[in-house]
Amino acid sequence: MTVEETIRLTKRALGIEPSATLAVDSRAKALAAAGKDIVNFGVGEPDFPTPPAATEAATEAIREGFTKYTPAAGIPQLRKAIREKLLRDNGLDYDPEEIVVSVGAKHSLYNAFQVLCEVGDEVLVPSPYWVTYPEQVRLAGGVPVFVKTDKPAGYKLDVAALKAHVTPRTRILILNSPSNPTGAVVPPSEMEAVAEFVLRHNLYLISDEVYEKLVYHGAVHRSPAAVDPEVKRRTVVINGVSKAYAMTGWRIGYAAAPLAVAKAMAAFQGHVTSNPTSIAQRAALGALTGDSEAVTAMVTEFEARRDYMVSRLEAIPGLRTPEPEGAFYVFPSLGGLAGARVAGRTLADGSDLAMILLEEAGVAVVPGVAFGKPDAVRFSYANSMANIEKGMDRVEEVLSKAS
Repeated sequence: MTVEETIRLTKRALGIEPSATLAVDSRAKALAAAGKDIVNFGVGEPDFPTPPAATEAATEAIREGFTKYTPAAGIPQLRKAIREKLLRDNGLDYDPEEIVVSVGAKHSLYNAFQVLCEVGDEVLVPSPYWVTYPEQVRLAGGVPVFVKTDKPAGYKLDVAALKAHVTPRTRILILNSPSNPTGAVVPPSEMEAVAEFVLRHNLYLISDEVYEKLVYHGAVHRSPAAVDPEVKRRTVVINGVSKAYAMTGWRIGYAAAPLAVAKAMAAFQGHVTSNPTSIAQRAALGALTGDSEAVTAMVTEFEARRDYMVSRLEAIPGLRTPEPEGAFYVFPSLGGLAGARVAGRTLADGSDLAMILLEEAGVAVVPGVAFGKPDAVRFSYANSMANIEKGMDRVEEVLSKAS
């Protein structure tokens, strides 16, 4: 018997599904390292450099020797800057003590589920969903309840569908607008309906707003916490610097919540990671207090890429491509291509399409099954326009042979 065979892992560990998005990115990079020309549309991070205001702040922190422990919930200067950001951008007024800085927005989400979700609690998860939500719910002992959104309407959240899934055990709604993977943005009018739903059913709302600055063609992001003071008292706002400031590797996210929740999250974090990296906190401070030119330029470029990728995908017969309003993803489904033959294979679902595109076209996308939508795939346009053009040419060439 090997050592591996004698190891007993917990049910908690055995039940975790690996991140499909990270797996695709890893596979694409491995093929590229082996010499294959791969266009990677699987990655979920901006391809832009971190703004100078952030990198200079980090460099200065290193020079100053700012390399020791900080308060678990984050340095006061950063929490103050986040408070000012929330007030300026979202119309939300929080005390610094109601803000907790963590090791990325994913960590903030984890903390929120850990302090709000009891064993057996049901959590409403609009579907398609980001791959991590159901896993974090399960790690907290909760039960994810998936609520399908309407594809013809661009994967818009339907409050009527939410109501149909409420039971006496429902405790939390997770909301992600703009959405990963669909790019859908909940319009302000519908956000009011969501707020009313939360109050009526006495729920907590975890609002993942990490893509808030990445909205296009007049779409408007509104935090549900800004709809009503009572909703704010039941909401944990999650955000970070990863997407808007191209700082994915710096790992700084934050949560704003009612004081009791924020204190619980900070205490929990204190026994898990202690503080976020001191230098990265200073970098985030630089990003939040610096000028917004780099963010504006990035959003403008993303919008141009979005328009181009959507137009190319819409031109491929059979694919159904709802137009995203935010984030940097397009989420087409097989539509009329379901059952077609491509490169000697039958297209039964998005996993088949993803494998064909990787092996036949050298294009990496993420299968939709990872997001609760087996007949779809996710394209990321967080890539250069030159690569997007090359990748779309390859996709079109392969799928033009479908029969």
